[in-house]
Amino acid sequence: MRDTARKVEEKYFSNLATHVEFLPVEWRSKLTLDGDTVDSITPDKVRGLRDMLNSSAMDIMYYTSPLYRDELVKGLQQELNRLYSLFCSRNPEFEEKGGKVSIVSHSLGCVITYDIMTGWNPLRLYEQLLQKEEEELEESWMSYEERRLLEELYVTKQRLREIEERLHELKACTISKPPVLKFKVENFFCMGSPLAVFLALRGIRPGTSGSQDHILPRSICNRLLNIFHPTDPVAYRLEPLILKHYSNISPVQIHWYNTANPLPYEHMKPNFLNPSKEATSAPDTESASAAPSPTTSPVLVRRHYGESITNIGKASILGAASIGKGLGGMLFSRFGRSSATPQTMETGKDGPEGDEKKATTAGSPPLPRSSSGFLEPTVELEHRIDFELREGLVESRYWSAVTSHTAYWSSLDIALFLLTFMYKQDQEETDKSNLDTI
Repeated sequence: MRDTARKVEEKYFSNLATHVEFLPVEWRSKLTLDGDTVDSITPDKVRGLRDMLNSSAMDIMYYTSPLYRDELVKGLQQELNRLYSLFCSRNPEFEEKGGKVSIVSHSLGCVITYDIMTGWNPLRLYEQLLQKEEEELEESWMSYEERRLLEELYVTKQRLREIEERLHELKACTISKPPVLKFKVENFFCMGSPLAVFLALRGIRPGTSGSQDHILPRSICNRLLNIFHPTDPVAYRLEPLILKHYSNISPVQIHWYNTANPLPYEHMKPNFLNPSKEATSAPDTESASAAPSPTTSPVLVRRHYGESITNIGKASILGAASIGKGLGGMLFSRFGRSSATPQTMETGKDGPEGDEKKATTAGSPPLPRSSSGFLEPTVELEHRIDFELREGLVESRYWSAVTSHTAYWSSLDIALFLLTFMYKQDQEETDKSNLDTI
């Protein structure tokens, strides 16, 4: 990722006074977990594939185990804070000039990083379930004896909570407190992430606001971006967890790194996925029938071009175990190249984000719009979150399903995508100053 980002940075963002520094967060190898027990029971045949599964699927099993979850969370949290403190000690101007930090996480690392930022703990979910059961019992009919026993149970539970609180004050709590990072996260990039499945299993359901706050408050992280390859079996979408009908709206297609004058991501119109259906209860008005909806829109023709994830993935399959264990990658930006006051971390570039070829969006039906021309607030996300890599022309979906999950790190398309969002505001202010000069 460092190599690919450097190439893209030199090509598109060399005129900016700021710089993005990549710091790898390797924390998994320091953990003891079960020692070498899993390795000892792993057969030797197709060892590379088995190591990849051990470093991905096995880590998910570790994380869902009450024995090892706390160790995984502490390991990543401590390494993130250690690297940040070390970086700031060597670059004191970073904090002085308002440097921003983004995190790039991969696979299970996205879930662990999310839990660190939000302080989520399984005990919180357990308490919510108990409270829900109590509410259901209160609403149901029961005999006098049952209600009397239930009231005694409530009093006993309350007394137990008071005793536990007093014990925690006198003795260090055995349950770890929510981890806290020493920095605010500007952008949280998830690559090949199963986070959506974890959130769904924790009870998160689609809302109506269309705000990122529904799953990740902006006060914790300014921008959440979910990156995935369409054949990655571990990756899932996040947008339908915020607004349900976005399951029928295609993810934003990530530009190929050498596409000439690509359209800026914020200007890309949403496209529908499902075939056209006749409206059964639509009003008999021309405007109502003309406006497409997630259930009345034509099918989206998929474009298959761009960098083949298969080609860049074949070289990494044997080393997938070591790649998979590096679950988090930190991005530190605004490490000034000159004495000029650095701007914010997000900066765009006319090179990677200009006017895209009309063929890529021609014929795509827009979302229902109001009289003002903007998307109706009930069907609009505040910011797009799901971004999908393009499939290669000669790509085998079966082979790429094996290689795509570990190939994100070396993708030039992703390197351009990351830098585009991190340099976005810097580039906008640079362009504005140039216009002012003209």
